[in-house]
Amino acid sequence: MSSTRASSSDGPASPITLMVALGLARSGTEVAASWISGAFVHIARLWPLILLAKVCVVALLNLPFYHFSELAQAAVLAAMLLVDSVLMLLPRQQRFRQLMPHVQNWVMLPLVFLSGLTYSLWLNGEPKAASDAIFLAAVPELAVALLAVCIFGDRRLLGISYFLGALLVSVVEKAGMTQVGLMASCVFVMTIATIRQGTADRERAIERHRQDLRAQRSDRLLQEHERTGRGWFWETDRQGCLTYISDTLAQTLDMPKGGLIGQPVTDIIRQGDKQQGDGERTLGFHLSARTGFSDIAVCAAMSKEERWWSISGQPVFNEYGQFHGFRGSGTDLTEMRRSQAEVNRLAQFDSLTGLANRIQMLRSLEQAVAERQGRRGECTLMMLDLDRFKTVNDTLGHPAGDALLRQVSQRLQRVVGDKGLVGRQGGDEFKILLPGHQEQGQLALLAQLIITSISQPYSIEGTAVVIGVSIGISSCPQDGVTADALIRNADLALYAAKGNGRGVHRFYSSDMHADAEDRRKLEEDLRHALAADGLHLVYQPVVSSKTEQITGYEALLRWNHPTRGAISPAMFIPIAEDTGLIAPIGEWVLRTACRDALQWPDGIRVAVNVSPTQFANPGFPSTVMNALAGAQLAPERLELEITESVFLNDNDGTDSMFARLKALGVRLALDDFGTGYSSLGYLKKAPFDKIKIDQSFVRGAAIKGNRNSAIIKAIVSLAEALGMDTTAEGAETQDELELIRQLGCSHIQGYIYGKPMLADAVLVTHRGGSTAAAPNGFQSSRPERKTMLRTVAIHHDGHVYTGRVRNISATGALVEGLWNVPAGTVFAIELTEHIRVKATARWSKDDRMGVEFSGPIDLADLRQPQPQPRSLAS
Repeated sequence: MSSTRASSSDGPASPITLMVALGLARSGTEVAASWISGAFVHIARLWPLILLAKVCVVALLNLPFYHFSELAQAAVLAAMLLVDSVLMLLPRQQRFRQLMPHVQNWVMLPLVFLSGLTYSLWLNGEPKAASDAIFLAAVPELAVALLAVCIFGDRRLLGISYFLGALLVSVVEKAGMTQVGLMASCVFVMTIATIRQGTADRERAIERHRQDLRAQRSDRLLQEHERTGRGWFWETDRQGCLTYISDTLAQTLDMPKGGLIGQPVTDIIRQGDKQQGDGERTLGFHLSARTGFSDIAVCAAMSKEERWWSISGQPVFNEYGQFHGFRGSGTDLTEMRRSQAEVNRLAQFDSLTGLANRIQMLRSLEQAVAERQGRRGECTLMMLDLDRFKTVNDTLGHPAGDALLRQVSQRLQRVVGDKGLVGRQGGDEFKILLPGHQEQGQLALLAQLIITSISQPYSIEGTAVVIGVSIGISSCPQDGVTADALIRNADLALYAAKGNGRGVHRFYSSDMHADAEDRRKLEEDLRHALAADGLHLVYQPVVSSKTEQITGYEALLRWNHPTRGAISPAMFIPIAEDTGLIAPIGEWVLRTACRDALQWPDGIRVAVNVSPTQFANPGFPSTVMNALAGAQLAPERLELEITESVFLNDNDGTDSMFARLKALGVRLALDDFGTGYSSLGYLKKAPFDKIKIDQSFVRGAAIKGNRNSAIIKAIVSLAEALGMDTTAEGAETQDELELIRQLGCSHIQGYIYGKPMLADAVLVTHRGGSTAAAPNGFQSSRPERKTMLRTVAIHHDGHVYTGRVRNISATGALVEGLWNVPAGTVFAIELTEHIRVKATARWSKDDRMGVEFSGPIDLADLRQPQPQPRSLAS
């Protein structure tokens, strides 16, 4: 093994060893060449300093010992110093650097030549010792000049001219030494030039590589930018045809990229208009004028859907100023445009219903009332307010309320159609703007159609909901000539509509201002009365139809105003409901009624009316329990009367409230049965103990031919089948009392058994423990009569007489002014401008006579004018 190794080491070198040696040699050579090249580069950069040193040495060392024998020698020296100074300072001038490279060469070439020539001429002057040092100065001069030329790039002619200038004098002076110096100079110059050229080539290669890397990085960034979809690029030729287009844009247009190349760039842009922006014309101007442009909004022409772009571009010129086309970029503005459109839509339309919002309605109203050619605009404004919407919101929640508002808006748009603009004012208030002149009869018809449509049942989350609407109407110019005046007056009309029982429409009239102020004052007085115990209760007896014993009393709220006297509950109860006072008033009524009932004989109940607002309050059972506990009254002696309106929002909350109230032990009565909006389905699950028959069915039921008796009989049969008691309200005459007993009603309430009385009077009635009640009233009923004093025209046999109506009912009237009229005389009485009725005289005494109409009339028609005359005489 050892001999093998020895022979191996003594033999020729292995290939691996040679490769390593060659690699090391080549690496060393490259390192040395790089070091030498770097050194010469640094020396070359010091050329201005070396040139300055040369000038200083010549001036400081040679001038003191030099004897000028001729003026020419001084001129040569001065020329040499001047040329070297120019060579040193000229390249540092900014204006010289701005010259083109070939211009710089031809400026520097003669200067370098003159520098070498003057230097050689000066060396050949006196003393002779100075001429021996020509090559000591010429060789470094040539080397430094050549290195300095390398700093200026490819201007090698400068170094050659310097070399020729020095050589011209040197050859003449000393031929032998000149050859040696020439050879040495050539070798030195070639070595330096080779090293510098290699270094320059290497630097240029490195720079090209860096430029390639920067170009590749730029390409990648541009490609990434295109792929993100936020922008794209385009390029055209001199004729404006596309030579490049981003793939992203081609995909957006659903076209192959090659299909767009060669087409004019204006072909992919839709022609503009004034509404959408005239970007196409602006772009065409810049393309034809060959001027740059930025962020021009244009619409795509080849896209299936509307797309908007923002285009920027710059013209492209070569180094000779020749136009080559345009190059630019673009971004997609479609989403931004859609966002702007949505913002504009939200600024003008209600986000919930899609109707015009308050701002747009006000702007439209201002435009409608504006003067045109000196004439006032004509329009009509309707203000709408939903009835019982708050109950829906409170019981079913705000999402259900929002769903209801959307359905209401849809119905309003269907009814109004293209006749006008429908908008939402806010909350449950809406507006309708009808442009142009509108007849009052047509407005009344439209308002009634709206009321009928809105009052139809809704289905909200599987629950049937019924609401209503009240409408106030004002017109321009008769009710106001400004938008504010029309809004104010329509609001007053709406206020009047809500005060007249809701679910109706009212036109504005000038006296509504006084009514609104009166209502506001009444609201303040009601608040004060509640705080100062200005309200009181009266009690009307409820009597058993079989035993004629008083079984209970209904508590009725009354208000004696300090200055106005007694105010009807029909007037102040709606105010209490609108202002939120109904809750504290209802709680006070409940406590007071329980406290008064405790003093009555055992077995006599007290009935208290409950408003829908109270019933919807989740805390209402606690209020009832506290009232019972505070008065120490047995729960079964309290009867809560609830109207059908609580079933307008029949849901789990309604069932839960009934269950909680029954759990307290109180009785529940369904009040005003048959006058509400609900179906009979709730009777299957609502735990009522009694049904109260509304007085509108009782009054007149005993009159021959009246259908009310059949309705009462049906209600009684229904209540008996469900195990409920019945109470007939409003009984006033003996024949009504008899009919009610025959139909099987279990309880009777009305003036026949007594009017409402104060709590002290109730105690007097039951003094000694008596609970008996005796009927007291007229034997028979007659139609309701209203007292009035109205002048009427009476037509008979072609003659017209003037008379006065003292009182009137649906079937007849008491008339004054005609003397001793025979019974049976037939007249035509003109009650109003629009109502004429045929009447027959039944009795006459002096100037009075009683007349019977040929058919019943509606007394409500006498309180408001009719749109068109109608006759009841035929």
